[in-house]
Amino acid sequence: MSDDKKAKAATSSVLTKFTQNQIQEMKEAFTMIDQNRDGLIDVSDLKEMYSSLGVCPQDSVLQAMVKEVPQLNFTGFLSLFSEKMGGTDPEETLRNAFAMFDADSTGLITEEYMKDLLENMGDNFSKDEIRQVWKEAPIHAGKVDYNAFVSKIKGKEQEEA
Repeated sequence: MSDDKKAKAATSSVLTKFTQNQIQEMKEAFTMIDQNRDGLIDVSDLKEMYSSLGVCPQDSVLQAMVKEVPQLNFTGFLSLFSEKMGGTDPEETLRNAFAMFDADSTGLITEEYMKDLLENMGDNFSKDEIRQVWKEAPIHAGKVDYNAFVSKIKGKEQEEA
């Protein structure tokens, strides 16, 4: 099989893993990250995205991310997302999405950082929407327990120990 046919087969294979709505949401996410709109995610795109979140990772960290998939186009983005985010199980995907913002892998994200993400990334939340979310969010000592939050969102409240 030629390389071109292999690429087309891989493309159609990854597209079958997602619903049309999921593909559209992923296209929007890809477009947000692809700051220079060249159809590829590279170090400069990642640097700008992180900078918009108030985070400045070292270039070596960003280069290591890009090294994993040097030519990250939309199809590659979908494949990587599927691989890293656990396929299409919504609960696992949601936990993994929160984990991407948990640099220390503690299961916690600071309240202020979470508010900033909600106000400035993707579909921006209004102050009123954030107040509504905060009524339900498991916040302790200024940190959101995102595992408990995902369980609450998915209707599987964790047992109190």
